[in-house]
Amino acid sequence: MSLPEEKNATPDATALVEAYRTGRADPVAVIAAHIERIDRLNPALNAYSSRAGDALEMARAARNRYADGTPAGPLDGVPIIIKDNLVSAGLPAAWGNAELARRVPTHDELPVAALSKAGGIVLGKGNTPEFAVEGYTCNKTFGITRNPFDPALTPGGSSGGVVAAVASGMAVAGLGTDGGGSIRRPAGYTGLWGLKPGIGTVRRGGGLPQVLLDFETVGPITRSARDLALFLSVLTGNPGRTEPRPLRILSVPVIDDSPCDPAIRSAFSESVARLQGLGHSVTEGPLPLDLGPLNDVWAQMAEIGLAHLGWRDPPVLAAAAQKYRDMAGRGAEVSAVTLYEALTRVFALRESVRGLWGYDAVLMPTAAALPWPAEDVFPAQIDHQSVGPRGHAVYTGWVNAAGLPGLAFPADLSDGLPIGMQLVAGRGDENLLLSVAATLDA
Repeated sequence: MSLPEEKNATPDATALVEAYRTGRADPVAVIAAHIERIDRLNPALNAYSSRAGDALEMARAARNRYADGTPAGPLDGVPIIIKDNLVSAGLPAAWGNAELARRVPTHDELPVAALSKAGGIVLGKGNTPEFAVEGYTCNKTFGITRNPFDPALTPGGSSGGVVAAVASGMAVAGLGTDGGGSIRRPAGYTGLWGLKPGIGTVRRGGGLPQVLLDFETVGPITRSARDLALFLSVLTGNPGRTEPRPLRILSVPVIDDSPCDPAIRSAFSESVARLQGLGHSVTEGPLPLDLGPLNDVWAQMAEIGLAHLGWRDPPVLAAAAQKYRDMAGRGAEVSAVTLYEALTRVFALRESVRGLWGYDAVLMPTAAALPWPAEDVFPAQIDHQSVGPRGHAVYTGWVNAAGLPGLAFPADLSDGLPIGMQLVAGRGDENLLLSVAATLDA
């Protein structure tokens, strides 16, 4: 059985919960099978940075609740993985950092608590680059995470550990964060579904400090569109649903003169045809935004965030890799006026996307490059053109800065490697995106 086929050994969360309810599946057997799979596959993929020791105990409790007809909630007994920058009781929230790896919190932050209250069983934490500010997954504390479709390649980042686990069957679903594309791009690289909620949709609280202003939101990574809807309803406490309807969609295959891999452009055209076949009106055009002002300050915002983190918690920064200490050093030298100008540009961007230019959604690739060697921070070339650290990530960061929801869905394969697309909607329109996703996954 290939690594990607391993995930099919267990159904998606929606089907699994129904199987528990009807007695066709046993939570203890399912969790035991996942533990066996982690033992067998994680040494090669390095998806997990730490593992929970109470998963079987939690599974036995879930089995008893189902036997009594009193499941804890809509995720009771579902094996999940939590990104290692989210706080989960009894496990380090290491964030790829050696100092944080020594600290073990005793509480769940709000999104994790919501999944736990619904009965989700945390199997462990998903590896992430240190401070989750890069698009691959490696750190000096836990090492390199690899792509189940080709372990020589990256699963992307920064939710690389989560997607590697879900795509290889080491978890049924996962909880990630997305501050610049960190759910959507990795989901695209591993054939999964991922939702970056808009700012404020999923409540935060009790977690680690933020280093990307309010750009980072918490969202699910799943094997199916219906599981995205299930997890979002748990995370928000709102089972809201939007009936599918024909949408006006702006399709943006490229951004300005930034290169995009030909295989991704081909898959994009096929995705346009799929959406048109579902009755949507799809119009190709440029993104009606000038991203230059945002791009000019993007790197500085992460540097300022790391400087603030180091000021608040010096031992964490002291334990960090040198490149992050250097970033924090540069951030500490940025003036308040420069920070205020960056905020002004972000606020202007948020105002400019109000109404989404008369469209219901925007269609774009999740990434401009196919997965690259796992050891490399970013691909140096795309379509024979040299690119910088965020050349592969041109389609995602603006969505975070604008505060909009974005949903990643599997498009096509290129030489056996998945390609992802994303739909972006207006503030508060997560359920609209989920309604389209349901038809794409039908």
